[in-house]
Amino acid sequence: MEYLPNILFVIVLIAGIGFFARNVKRLSRNIKLGKDVDVSDNIGQRWKNMAKIALGQTKMVVRPIAGFLHIIVYVGFIIINIEVIEIILDGILGTHRLFAPFGTVYDILIGSFEVLAFLVIVAVTVFWIRRNIIRVKRFLKPEMTGWPKQDGNLILYIELVLMVLFLTMNGADYQLQQMGAAHYTEAGMFPVSQFMAPFFDGMSISSLILVERTAWWLHIIGILCFLNYLYYSKHLHILLAFPNTFYGKLVPKGQFQNLDAVTAEVKLMMDPSADPFAAPAEDAAEPAKFGASDVMDLSWVQLLNSYTCTECGRCTDECPANQTGKKLSPRKIMMDTRDRLEEVGKNIDANKGQFVDDGKQLLDGYITREELWACTTCNACVQACPVSIDPLSIIMDMRQYLVMEQSAAPTDLNNMMGNIENNGAPWPFNQMDRLNWAKEE
Repeated sequence: MEYLPNILFVIVLIAGIGFFARNVKRLSRNIKLGKDVDVSDNIGQRWKNMAKIALGQTKMVVRPIAGFLHIIVYVGFIIINIEVIEIILDGILGTHRLFAPFGTVYDILIGSFEVLAFLVIVAVTVFWIRRNIIRVKRFLKPEMTGWPKQDGNLILYIELVLMVLFLTMNGADYQLQQMGAAHYTEAGMFPVSQFMAPFFDGMSISSLILVERTAWWLHIIGILCFLNYLYYSKHLHILLAFPNTFYGKLVPKGQFQNLDAVTAEVKLMMDPSADPFAAPAEDAAEPAKFGASDVMDLSWVQLLNSYTCTECGRCTDECPANQTGKKLSPRKIMMDTRDRLEEVGKNIDANKGQFVDDGKQLLDGYITREELWACTTCNACVQACPVSIDPLSIIMDMRQYLVMEQSAAPTDLNNMMGNIENNGAPWPFNQMDRLNWAKEE
């Protein structure tokens, strides 16, 4: 019976890590459904981008209040969880505050953890007020109803509870140290939790141990549950922001990628030695599908983008089309892509690793043509994203499919392209008559 708590802890730990590993495997499988793309260029610049944007949070502070609060939560939550290492080792070995012999260094660490935990509670409270009382406009868009709204609030509640459990655990531990309880040697500084002493007045040592142990167990179980909840939440960006910024677009934002098939066709047309009437070789590959109509037509980097989306809405807030009342929301583009990818993943799971056509696709089933053609291709959404997501690339790929596979561009756009083909300009005048207006009196 002496080792029963250790055995139970190991079982809980293995279960939590096991479920997390399963989610990581599923996530990796879904992302790899995308087309391969070469992102092995400029490795040095990619490392710099990841350090600056993901680690340094440079794009978050463009909006100072939200950015500063996010940094508090980000730094606080990550650093505080360093103590999880000690908790895990204590749980396995049956020790208590294993790192206490580090003395002053340990005291400073615990003290800083507590200050950060308090600041996280303050920041989370402000975030909740912004979402639910002040009701910041970008959190009220149509795509932020139902689960996205619940998820945003649930994350805040989880973070709040975990920080309160952490401080409660420390507060009870501090009281037990002052009372000279066995197994609770004096260690650590408690600049915040010591003020919780009035809550523990009059409690016996056995009752305090029960409070401390309960908070300890709930804290570590809560962290393991939160780790597994990430896959189903917008907070997956905690993990994916780093690879996403590493694989982010490096070329100028206004530079669009040429389709290889079209490039090859143009080169053939410009080759004076080529026979334009030559029949294709018998072993020639089938012509590639132009653009994208479903998630499997997108690249794996674009699918990684969809899972990394924080649903913060900065992209939609900056989108000129959205500001003028158009249906387009870059945030919704990313959310829809992730939802469809999840649907495809479940289809594969249900059919023993094979995708069975379900009669659905990203185009029309999730993202409407009206949304796609509302985009001005200004790149405001790409510039605004704090984790280097590129909604415009998905929009452009789906437009390419509509134009090159279905000839389904809007009438005005078809007229313009026809004028360019026939007259060398978007206007419906031939080159000889184009300046006639200047001759009019």
